[in-house]
Amino acid sequence: MGSHAAHIVWDWNGTLFHDTDAVIGATNAAFTEIGLPPITLETYRELYCVPVPRFYERLIGRLPSDAEWQIMDAAFHRHYERHRVRCGLAEGVQALLAGWRSAGHSQSILSMYMHDELLPLVRGFGIEAHFIRVDGRLGPSGGTKAEQMVRHLSELAGAGVDPSRAVVIGDALDDAVAARHVGARAVLYTGGSHSRASLEAESDGAPVVDTLAEAVEAATRLVA
Repeated sequence: MGSHAAHIVWDWNGTLFHDTDAVIGATNAAFTEIGLPPITLETYRELYCVPVPRFYERLIGRLPSDAEWQIMDAAFHRHYERHRVRCGLAEGVQALLAGWRSAGHSQSILSMYMHDELLPLVRGFGIEAHFIRVDGRLGPSGGTKAEQMVRHLSELAGAGVDPSRAVVIGDALDDAVAARHVGARAVLYTGGSHSRASLEAESDGAPVVDTLAEAVEAATRLVA
């Protein structure tokens, strides 16, 4: 990378991978297992937050018990695997990744999706070569992205990635929090887990965009 190179840390679920339908289907299947009614996409996008147990608290008025959380978490992942096979990359992803790379910049993926399952998905879409690193979650589900971001950028330091020249692109407020945690910038995308209103209400100045093409344009301006 040259001295003016910038870096994008991409989120996976709800950003590069357009899996919103799978997430809603799996969420409602998990709710059914403990006797809760289904929710709409609009409700999900208005209330979603991390850690995920706090999201469930917003929906049912209390934190789930440890036993309920274990049931719901296992059910979600079981049903998600069934639904996600019908999902694909977000619109224009292949061209955006290739364009950013050909401009002399670098990019990576940091996801809360399980690492051992993330890697074959990325490879299966034929986009692995665009990234200098792909990291998924190694520990239990239910946490936040900030600690993972510290490890991720630490690993990228050897490739010359400077956090001040890095931009996190993701669909969740957790992506903006993780970016601030390491001194990076963030661009928030409305095509995934949050509505525009919920992102703008707590974005702390991070640009909010409706397409990934706009996200890359915003990232370019942030590190210009």
